[in-house]
Amino acid sequence: MIPLKTFGCLLGCLFGCGGLAVGLPLLAAQGDWPSWRGPTGQGSVAVGQFPERWTVESVAWKVELPGKGTSTPVVGGGRVYLTSPAEGQDAFLAFDLQGRKLWETRIGPLADPKHRSLASSCNASPVTDGQAIYAQFKSGHFAAVDLDGKILWKINLVERFGAEKIYWDSGISPVISGELVILSRIHDGESWVAGFDRKTGEVKWKTPRNFAAPAENNNGYSTPLLIEQAGKAVAIVWGSDRVTAHTVSDGQLVWSAGGFNPAGTEFWPAIASPVVHGDILIVPVGRDDRSGQANLYGVRLGGQGDVSQSHRIWERHDIGVFVAAPAVAEGRVYLLRHRGEVVCLDPATGKTLWTGVFPKTSAPYYASPVVANGILYAAREDGVVFAARVGQTFKILSENPMGERIVATPVPAADRLFLRGDKHLFCILGSAK
Repeated sequence: MIPLKTFGCLLGCLFGCGGLAVGLPLLAAQGDWPSWRGPTGQGSVAVGQFPERWTVESVAWKVELPGKGTSTPVVGGGRVYLTSPAEGQDAFLAFDLQGRKLWETRIGPLADPKHRSLASSCNASPVTDGQAIYAQFKSGHFAAVDLDGKILWKINLVERFGAEKIYWDSGISPVISGELVILSRIHDGESWVAGFDRKTGEVKWKTPRNFAAPAENNNGYSTPLLIEQAGKAVAIVWGSDRVTAHTVSDGQLVWSAGGFNPAGTEFWPAIASPVVHGDILIVPVGRDDRSGQANLYGVRLGGQGDVSQSHRIWERHDIGVFVAAPAVAEGRVYLLRHRGEVVCLDPATGKTLWTGVFPKTSAPYYASPVVANGILYAAREDGVVFAARVGQTFKILSENPMGERIVATPVPAADRLFLRGDKHLFCILGSAK
């Protein structure tokens, strides 16, 4: 990747292994959270001061948002950026770290979600490279605005490529590599992964990605993951019961892996995104909101062509996730299961190191977990956010009701924790106890 901002101490989060640089980060200043899964794509940060407990009355600030959104905010250069409905329009918003609204830019008419309780017109999270903010919306709007909110370019994916044919609502977030913004569309139609010029929005390449899959399995909500292989940036795409790796420069297929659903089970859409540690890709398969339908696989990165048999190193058929993507921190993989169980795994073997559980209610977890300097944050749908000390053990630190539904992933950045609810954006200082 081409450096766009100061990399700082995050260099230590980039691992090299066998010609692979894995967990390839979006280069960012310390304290930034430039994309949905953070600076390394692993859902974690290793340094910083973050809160252990708080109340909704003790937050540093909260601001009312113009509409219900489920996209996760991003943080860069002392600003918080997010997407939101605003009076019937898709919009970008910016706030400073004191909660002052800096600008709001409307892109065009929104499209109402199918899932009215969980989804919104802006499910996919934005991404920033320190020069602009990029996002796609359910309406098909795909746009970039500069740091002052000026529209740099916008296109409509629905008008250009046809309607997205999925059971629910668009949720794949873009990722940035060098001069390109990478986006995939996995649906019951012509599926693809494409590279767009980040300055102009021009399609530089578009690679078909069509595989036969059981009903709903060809619906994709999983965000691409960036790695480096043989000195080249590579995008990992999960969906249609298959993992594919594409060179970022031209979209060419490098390798693919399948065999994750040998029984051909239906209604297993790819929702939870894979994560990577060392040279191992951890792939969530199936859904743990249904008994006996959640699996997890470890796949060695690299190779050429079909690596389905040669690169699978472990598999679990007794554990997995549904919507929440795993997180990786300090050599451990963390799963947040649908009903609040937390499982810590060894990525090399897939073996369970320990299991913990948050207090159970009827409310499930849709937001992905994050780990910030040893604290795991988990937001339950009913708006209760848990903090737990993790590492070699699991210790619940606090239970923090926010008073409104939370589906967006918590964001630990700039020695703060940001929470996006149905109605408000909250900021909790790292010194909060």
